[in-house]
Amino acid sequence: MSADEVDLIDQIAASFHSLLLEQARGGDLAADLTAQLAGIVDRRGAALSAESRALIAQRIAERALGAGPLELLLRDPGVDEILVSGTNPVWVERGGRLMETDARFESEDQLRLTIERLLAPAGRRVDEAEPLCDARLPDGSRVNVVLPPLAVDGPALSIRRFRPRGLSASQLVELGSWTPELTDLLRDAIERRFNILVCGGTGSGKTTTLAAIAGLLGDDERVVTIEDTAELRLALRHVVRLEGRPASIEGRGEVTIRMLVRNALRMRPDRIIVGEVRGAEALDMLIALATGHDGSLTTIHAGSPAEALRRLETLALMADVGLPHAAIRAQVAEAIDLVVLQLRDSAGVRRVAQVDRVVAAEGELRTETIYSAQRTAK
Repeated sequence: MSADEVDLIDQIAASFHSLLLEQARGGDLAADLTAQLAGIVDRRGAALSAESRALIAQRIAERALGAGPLELLLRDPGVDEILVSGTNPVWVERGGRLMETDARFESEDQLRLTIERLLAPAGRRVDEAEPLCDARLPDGSRVNVVLPPLAVDGPALSIRRFRPRGLSASQLVELGSWTPELTDLLRDAIERRFNILVCGGTGSGKTTTLAAIAGLLGDDERVVTIEDTAELRLALRHVVRLEGRPASIEGRGEVTIRMLVRNALRMRPDRIIVGEVRGAEALDMLIALATGHDGSLTTIHAGSPAEALRRLETLALMADVGLPHAAIRAQVAEAIDLVVLQLRDSAGVRRVAQVDRVVAAEGELRTETIYSAQRTAK
């Protein structure tokens, strides 16, 4: 198929899209699309082959019924994240690097309709009254939406792609993210039921590392996972997955991570895995880990092991139960054994940079590095 023919197909699909847009909004998709399409083709005087007509129908479906310009990106296994800002060109992350694509939405209405279609299977909605939304696609990918006036340049849509199967420890070693020494260290920590805190910045690969560490668990253990938006897919035999729920438009029905952590303690877990600690649930988790639920895992947003412990203390204080700072610090010292630092370097490579052991001395918390990727490389 020639480039001119492909361009013509795109033009016809774009023209036909406006007709379908109105039908889709009204829920009437029973019209004879073939006849309408033939009329448009005839008016343009284009004699296209059957193959070209089939391609037109496919692109129309993508634009009007699916994710529009994002369809090809969503089918591309090399795309890790898709970032949309209004009608500006769509950006993606490939191999840890951001790059601009040729894809873009023709109008804000088209983008809003695509957002509605993405959120519908999750039973979520977003509008001017509730301009922020997190949701999970049927394939497990995570969607975040921000609408104007909060998003100044038009609706902002972020999709973090879901990998059907997480990377195992051996695969991470092959990719250079882990080393054999690190794998042995973490496997020993799991067997000794150490509580492990994975820290790192946004997009550094904390969830991937968390899942790989969890993959070292035995199949005879009951694991309860707790997340805001369920992303973890663990290849274990006995996993119970819990997911938080935001409040409804009426302000009712919210289920917080803190509530799920408390409930998980009644579910006879051998291990508790909290996707990310972000708020007052930190205190409930610390109490659980310090009182018998050892061998559990979680992540936190922090740039170093020491910063991770300080942030954990701060989040626990947000529970506002009147505990003095010294008591919270003691809980952290009892609850956390190892801190794993995950980094993404300037080249976009994600790796575990170091592992620190938590040491409590004279009321102070400090960390002691027991593994360094830089030192191992030497």
